[in-house]
Amino acid sequence: MVIVIIAGGSGTRLWPLSTPGYPKHLLKINGDGRSLLQHTYDRARQLTDQIYVVSEHSHIDHVKNQLPELPDAAFVIEPARRGTANCLIAALAYISKRHDESEIIASIHADHYIRDTRGFVHSFKVANKASAQTGRILLIGVEPDYPATGFGYIEKGDLFDEEAFIYNVSSFKEKPDKVTAKQYLTSGKYLWNCGYFVASIATFKAKMKTNAPELLNVYEKLSAAQENEYEQFYTGLQTEAIDYALIEKVPDLLVVPASFDWMDLGSFNDLHKAIGGDEQGNHVHGQVQVDRVQNSYIHNEEDKPVAVIGLDNIAVVNTAHGLLVTRKDQSQKVGEISKRINGD
Repeated sequence: MVIVIIAGGSGTRLWPLSTPGYPKHLLKINGDGRSLLQHTYDRARQLTDQIYVVSEHSHIDHVKNQLPELPDAAFVIEPARRGTANCLIAALAYISKRHDESEIIASIHADHYIRDTRGFVHSFKVANKASAQTGRILLIGVEPDYPATGFGYIEKGDLFDEEAFIYNVSSFKEKPDKVTAKQYLTSGKYLWNCGYFVASIATFKAKMKTNAPELLNVYEKLSAAQENEYEQFYTGLQTEAIDYALIEKVPDLLVVPASFDWMDLGSFNDLHKAIGGDEQGNHVHGQVQVDRVQNSYIHNEEDKPVAVIGLDNIAVVNTAHGLLVTRKDQSQKVGEISKRINGD
């Protein structure tokens, strides 16, 4: 198995902790001194030593510094962010020159928070075996534990393999409203789509040929491009998500329900859940004083005191890049605010 770690991101959803030049996967959030990216690499190493990392040029130096174990040849550098479709296709084109096209590729994300490494390894071994045997693309979906409106959902179809507990994919559902999300949760028929794909390069190419020939054209051009042509061609591509560009068009997908815990950390509310808090439910970092504060995330990186009094369910984040004050249940809006601040 070959693992591709997608280490992109615009650094907007956890602003000002993360920035376009220092996105979320580079953050060290759980006190053990290792970043989300490094933990992702640690999990990948339990499956294989054939690991590649795709990252955008603006923060590739940080990525390399955090993964000194990997040689330069293990990094695929995007000249610009052009979405997960082009990111994955660039990785496949790069890997095809170094591995047999029948070898299984697993695409994972660098910024997910997962504690159960053994469950992670088990799920990907199941998907690896099934993809090799069937020539189909395998997804790994997460059993929802609350009615999330910020994730896409995979609807499970008939059971494909009773022993391995693999389902046919019946349909995809976009981010639902609260009422629909509750229906998905109680039905037991849906999984969160966490964007994990497992298949060989040969399988990806076959599915692109049938369902997304424009992506196959991108793959072929990236494979053939000379160094001086590559950047110009890549930056001219339209930004696309791999789910829309290919995955949701493929009729014979399979899905493995994840055997591990999973968090996307798409907001400070999520981040606080992952990190936890003290007896009052507060996470406090840096020069911070609190009085009658509960269930709050307060992070100060500057050499000046921050005081918070009489508040509940808030996030206060102070760094050299900016100051954020928000209710945690509104923190999913941080990305849009960050884009406005940065002029995007």
